[in-house]
Amino acid sequence: MAWQTPIVVHPPAADGGRQVTVRGQDVGVAHSDRDLTDLLRRAGLGEADIALDDPHLVEWRGGPHAWTRD
Repeated sequence: MAWQTPIVVHPPAADGGRQVTVRGQDVGVAHSDRDLTDLLRRAGLGEADIALDDPHLVEWRGGPHAWTRD
């Protein structure tokens, strides 16, 4: 099986927010970096807010830190 990042932030939805998965499991929809950090903490990733820009941990699909479609 191919290696993949444990956290995937999917592209922004038309109605706002981004789906977030951790190790292939849906953990919710984030509308900001703070929402994302909260979702990751609830998923058991305590210091995830420090690592949001680490490409080994987080795959941003559709660009990093963008929360709405242009």
